[in-house]
Amino acid sequence: QVQLVESGGGLVQPGGSLRLSCAASRSIGSFVTVGWYRQAPGKERELVATITSNGMTNYADSVKGRFTISRDNAKNKVSLQMNSLKSEDTAVYYCNAKSWRDTYWGQGTQVTLSS
Repeated sequence: QVQLVESGGGLVQPGGSLRLSCAASRSIGSFVTVGWYRQAPGKERELVATITSNGMTNYADSVKGRFTISRDNAKNKVSLQMNSLKSEDTAVYYCNAKSWRDTYWGQGTQVTLSS
């Protein structure tokens, strides 16, 4: 079983920045993709950003130009740098890892935008 542990969430003002991190219990190089999803109150979980094992990235249109996903294979970590945050970014952010057979989720970290 793979453990994914998120950190870095919190309360931030609009226009501010946060950096989320996800630590995996095994080599993230073994996954096809790793990434971040989010779920706002009353809404379905949605893709935020993913990165493949060879470094290709994919972003939701709503975060392009503001968020940057990166991976550190040596530390088994995936990070999400979030800049120019907006109120609509308020959500629980989940780390995700997909192998050819399985999908794993972290427990989530809350990001709240409030002025």
